Order: sequence, then C-alpha cells, then structure tokens
Amino acid sequence: MQITAAPYTWPYDGVLDPAKTALMIIDMQTDFCGKGGYVERMGYDLSLTARAIQPIGRLLARIREINGFTVIHTREGHKPDLSDLPANKRWRSRQIGAEIGSEGPAGRILVRGERGWQIIDELAPVAGEHIIDKPGKGSFYATDLDLILKNKGITHLILTGITTDVCVHTTMREANDRGYECLILEDCTGATDYANHLAALNMVKMQGGVFGSVSDSQAVLKALEQF
Repeated sequence: MQITAAPYTWPYDGVLDPAKTALMIIDMQTDFCGKGGYVERMGYDLSLTARAIQPIGRLLARIREINGFTVIHTREGHKPDLSDLPANKRWRSRQIGAEIGSEGPAGRILVRGERGWQIIDELAPVAGEHIIDKPGKGSFYATDLDLILKNKGITHLILTGITTDVCVHTTMREANDRGYECLILEDCTGATDYANHLAALNMVKMQGGVFGSVSDSQAVLKALEQF
C-alpha cells in the first residue's frame, strides 16, 4: 500500500517493505526541544520544535510493533575537547548568546555526554535501534550511517525530527544524492521558525519531488494497517 504524499504517492515503486525501510528520528535531543537546551538558550519558542514529539511517539510505537523495520536515532554534538567543532560554527553560536561548549542549564551546549545532548525520554532508543552520533547537520557526514543502511539493505527512509530546515533537510538531501527514496513527515518535524518549516517542506515538493515526498504520520499509520 502506498502512502498519500505530495507531489506523488510514496514509495514510487508502490511497495512499502519493512525490511527495506528505516524510520529516522533526527536530533530529538533536549538541546533542540527541551527546557534549558540550546534552542531555548537562543531565545526561540520551544513549542515549534517540541510539536514533533507526540506525533513521532505515536508512529514510533507502531513501528516497534512491526517486525522488520529499522529505527535510527541521531544526535548532534561535539567531543568534550571540541576538536571536531569548526571555528565558524562556534563563532556563530557565540553571536546568539549560546556558544557551543559553554555551560548551560542542561550542561555544556551540544557536547557529547551532557544532559542536553541526550535524546529526550519520550523518544529514548530501545535495544536494537541504531544511534548515530554526528558532529554536523547532515546525518551522513562523518558517520557510518550509509554503511549501516547499505548492509541492512535499506532503500527507503521516513524522515522525522528537528529541525525541518536544517538537520532534517540536510539529511534528506544527502540521502537523495545517495539514491535513497525519502519521505518527510510534516507533523513529525519542526523548525525554530514556522515559515522556514513550511518553506523547507515546499522545497521538497518542487520539480516533481526533487528530494522526495511530503506526508504526515496519519497517512503512514494508515498504510501500516496492512502489517
């Protein structure tokens, strides 16, 4: 059963196969959607990124009931000595009063091992689910994600998480260039600016779906009724 999506149904080949499909949950960390984290320190409205928590939770619970699906969580963060933090990225974070590596209410901002870096409890990984730790925005950069997907025979990705216009969109573009069939879910994503969220989704739909397809969790849950 295909999933209702814009600008066309997904997947394009008409086959939703759990063995070839991975649910990606991108950067659902305290630093991006929780109190005292990076996004809140920058002064953004947390509700715009936290909006994705409940829809992802419902979809994740259903996916876990079905044998064969792969679940992949990602975390953005840097080594405690910041040796993998580009100088320009650190400089830009300093300009908005939330310097990466500095102390905050949830520990050192975007540093591996700190409380803010952890995936939120509501979406915590369980045994058998993959966790990709990445230093950049894209999930393929400086990680073994592509190797994991190839070894598992994954060809289709369902993308969720935050933020729509940065880490999710970058990951989708990277995946598209590697030949993965991508679906991004509107209600399972969020951005620090709602207009950017909408723009990022619209970019996917241009040119007949230049990066993939756009749908929502309800359409996916409906399609999953066959399993």
